[in-house]
Amino acid sequence: MAGLAQSEIRAMSMACEQAQGLNMAQGVCDTPVPHPVVQGAEQAMETGHNIYTRFDGVAELRQALARKLADYNGIAADPETEITVSAGATGAFHCACLALLNPGDEVILFEPYYAYHVSALISVEAVPRMLPMRAPDWTFSQADLERLVTSRTKAIVVNTPGNPSGKVFSRAELQGIADLAVRHDLFVFTDEIYEYFLYDGRPHVSVATLPGMAERTITIGGYSKTFSITGWRIGYSVAQAHWAQMIGAMNDLLYVCAPAPLQYGVASGIRALDRSFYRGLIEDYRHKRDRFCRALTQAGLPPSVPQGAYYVLADVSRLPGATGKERAMHVLNRTKVAGVPGEAFFSGAEGHRFMRFCFAKTDGDLDEACRRIEGLQ
Repeated sequence: MAGLAQSEIRAMSMACEQAQGLNMAQGVCDTPVPHPVVQGAEQAMETGHNIYTRFDGVAELRQALARKLADYNGIAADPETEITVSAGATGAFHCACLALLNPGDEVILFEPYYAYHVSALISVEAVPRMLPMRAPDWTFSQADLERLVTSRTKAIVVNTPGNPSGKVFSRAELQGIADLAVRHDLFVFTDEIYEYFLYDGRPHVSVATLPGMAERTITIGGYSKTFSITGWRIGYSVAQAHWAQMIGAMNDLLYVCAPAPLQYGVASGIRALDRSFYRGLIEDYRHKRDRFCRALTQAGLPPSVPQGAYYVLADVSRLPGATGKERAMHVLNRTKVAGVPGEAFFSGAEGHRFMRFCFAKTDGDLDEACRRIEGLQ
């Protein structure tokens, strides 16, 4: 545990607060919450839904998730036995790691990776194995993936759309991963929290829908990002019943249950919001992406334009400093805009080149951030 220090994401958020700057470090998503979501939570509080729920979530939410999974993801999930509502997608991932991994198990991740995935694996004494992807499109070869598999490999983590890369894995890439998982009898943990944030016509493909993958895929999602409720901590996992039972036991041990009235709020949002909401979400965030990437380009900080999610990795190697942290602090000191140093997402020196910015901001804050960043040119 001595190696699990405070994440750079939170460290930069704290530095930003001290500098009274604009926080584009943490994915707090401070955009408005849809009215049906707030109204559903308020009504739940007023009508007495303020006590413990079942360990795997209230029936209304599990049923709403099952319908959504069938309609959007193409996943058939029994809401009584295969869905576990947890304390955010991060909580769902941690429960899955506790339930299904043993100390010494090797788990393959794609780099750049989400730091909390690595921390969760280390906390259960699993061994992360990194597969570096190539900027700016974050490509990888199947041969390199195959070479990472050993007799100790137990699982592969796929984050699509990805944080911090914004990569959306293609069906062909996912099929290659699936073939490998079936051949070597591996789990695949898929973090799909950004499933609705897709740009330029890209589709979202859930690994569990590929042949032979339903029984070995742990699909993890949530509404923290989609509904701008990152502080509510409502996520979920989907797995076949025998795995879900184990994951649920860990969820009960760690969290007892997710916050009761907030579960009802999310269920209300899923039921009330139609496809026009999700189309609007994509269009709104595409404009935010394009606006911020133009500012980075003008500032001489070339972005790896994201295909999905709401983060962008920018090449800051021209800025003063020998590390990403030094360059991130230079940007904060010069512009009062906080980003995350690349070391948080890379295992080697490649991370020194990059900073991650989150563009899930109100239009006013984003315009101000762009103006400040453009001043670095």
